[in-house]
Amino acid sequence: MIHIKEKYNKEVLPKLQQELGIKNKFAIPRIEKVSLNIGLGRSLNDPKFTEVATKTLLAITGQKPVERKAKKSIAAFKIREGMSVGLSVTLRGERMYNFLDKFVNISLPRVRDFRGLENKSVDKQGNLNIGIKEHVVFPEIESEDIEKIHGLEVCISTTAKDAKSGHKLFEYLGFPFKKQ
Repeated sequence: MIHIKEKYNKEVLPKLQQELGIKNKFAIPRIEKVSLNIGLGRSLNDPKFTEVATKTLLAITGQKPVERKAKKSIAAFKIREGMSVGLSVTLRGERMYNFLDKFVNISLPRVRDFRGLENKSVDKQGNLNIGIKEHVVFPEIESEDIEKIHGLEVCISTTAKDAKSGHKLFEYLGFPFKKQ
């Protein structure tokens, strides 16, 4: 199994440079960062959920998550200014590539009824956004330790300027997209 970073440098860079007609190798799209987010909406009814979600992100990424606070009060959602509304982790560098390698080759195939990523998951700026309904697809999560099943969002940010070049980058890196 080839590491995603090596694959990018050896195979993907030349392909993208030729296909997109880019002369400068620094202008070729690359992955900048990976963000993982969990919403804490359940913590209004279950105060222990914040602790469970923190342990989950810590196990998956190896980094302590940062609590995100509400910027303003929203009465309809029972949210007050300053309340914790989410947890997030941002991965860069070697940790990012290790996570992506594990995510593409191990975690995505373990998703129930997985047929591939939607092509519309790549936004206009060339970033890929994936929502996972069950966090148990990650190999670090032990099935005995699961208290509550929850979802999380994985956002992979790139330096691509448009959706086409971002999609090509992910396709060449081996992300499984549905066939059209």
